[in-house]
Amino acid sequence: MISFTNVSKSYEDELILKDFTFNIDKGEVAYMTGPSGAGKTTLLKLIYCAERPDRGQIVVAGWDINKLKQRTIPFLRRNVGIVFQDFRLLLNKTVFDNIALALRVHYQHPNAIREDVNAVLKEVKLSHKAKTFPQQLSGGEQQRVVIARAMVSKPTVLLADEPTGNLDVDTSQTIMNLFREINARGTTVLIATHNHDLFHGTGRRVFFLRNKNIEKEIIG
Repeated sequence: MISFTNVSKSYEDELILKDFTFNIDKGEVAYMTGPSGAGKTTLLKLIYCAERPDRGQIVVAGWDINKLKQRTIPFLRRNVGIVFQDFRLLLNKTVFDNIALALRVHYQHPNAIREDVNAVLKEVKLSHKAKTFPQQLSGGEQQRVVIARAMVSKPTVLLADEPTGNLDVDTSQTIMNLFREINARGTTVLIATHNHDLFHGTGRRVFFLRNKNIEKEIIG
């Protein structure tokens, strides 16, 4: 589902990843952790095709990232949802419109958009907040909107960058339960986090990133 083979990436001559190789299987939940600057966010950006590798091969959901034309990137992103740590919600748009935006870009029929958005709002238990603006929501509610936005296109892969970084323990647990429910339907989930409590006892693979590569892999 996600495959990196000898991938290297640098920014302004600073090497971030070097000869990086790993695989995530279809339907798997996996975690990445490591110190700041270890390359976690860069790795997610490469999967999402927000960045391109300097060398090496990346294959995501059957798409060879190296061969993707700029015009085909939106088609990849319909298969890869991403949850950002800083939410990136449009403050002048309602919850409904923030989620619907991705579908409108692909010119879906308004009735289909309404049905799909209402379905994901129900899934994240925010149906009653559809007409609310982001600044009127708590941090946990905003993160649930971001997850709904990532899932509305029914992606086969879901990426999450520090999804509980700004949340309290109880809200973090709610968010992690959502990811488990999403995975139970067959979606592949990859979570980058510095919080070891999120993967402790999960029985899932955890990749520790350090020195531009995977330092070790354990079962959480």
